[in-house]
Amino acid sequence: MTGGLEASEYDEPIAASSSDGGVIFVLENAQLEAAKVGKNYELLNCDDHANFLRRHNKDPALFRPDICHQALLAILDSPLNKAGKLKALYVHTAKNVLIQINPQVRLPRTFRRFCGLLVQLLQKLSIRATNGPDKLLKVVKGPVTKYFPPGSHRIGFSHSSKTLVSMHDWVLRPELAEGPLVFVVGAFAHGKIDDSYVDEYISISQFPLSAAYALGRITNALEQKWSII
Repeated sequence: MTGGLEASEYDEPIAASSSDGGVIFVLENAQLEAAKVGKNYELLNCDDHANFLRRHNKDPALFRPDICHQALLAILDSPLNKAGKLKALYVHTAKNVLIQINPQVRLPRTFRRFCGLLVQLLQKLSIRATNGPDKLLKVVKGPVTKYFPPGSHRIGFSHSSKTLVSMHDWVLRPELAEGPLVFVVGAFAHGKIDDSYVDEYISISQFPLSAAYALGRITNALEQKWSII
C-alpha cells in the first residue's frame, strides 16, 4: 500500500526505451482538482461537492475523478501489466498537471481512499513506497510527449472516429510490430482528448464505452497478441 509521503521537487522520469516494445498509456483530461472545503483539502467530485462547485461557477457534472480511478485500476490490474508489458503510465489532468504512475503501484481499491491519496499527491508532488525509496506516484514536467521514445505509435480513442476497428485485429498490423505503442484514452465525462500529439484516432465499438471498459478491450487485445494468459 502506498504511503511514506515526502515533499519533493519535480522529477524527470526515465523515458521508455524504443527497443522495449510494450505499451504506454496516457489518461487525458482527467478531472483531478483539490480544493479546501471547510477545514480540509478534498478531491472535488460531483457527488460530495455539487453545491461547492456551483458556488464557484463550475459544472458539477464535469468533476468525475471516479472515471480516472476506474481506468487506472483497469490498467494496473491487467495481466498485460503483470507480465511487464506496461512501460509507462501517465495521467494528464484538466488543470495541466502531469502525473507519472509506477506500474507496480497498488492503488487503493475504494474511491474515498483514492481521493485522499490524490489530495496528498497534488500537495506533496510525490508519494513514496513505505518499504523503499521508490516513488509510486509523482508529478512531472510536461509535455507528456517528451517521455515518448522515438518511433512510438500514438493512438487516440474516440467514439466519434470514423475508423471503426476490431481491436484484436487492429493490434496485429505489421507497422505496429516495432517500437512501443502509446494509447491515449480520455478520462472525463464530457469533452475530447488533446489531439496535438496523436497520430491517428480509432473507435473500438459502435457504442460509447466507459474509459475502464475501453481499456479492458485494449489490454485484452494486447494480451492475446503477446500470448499473455
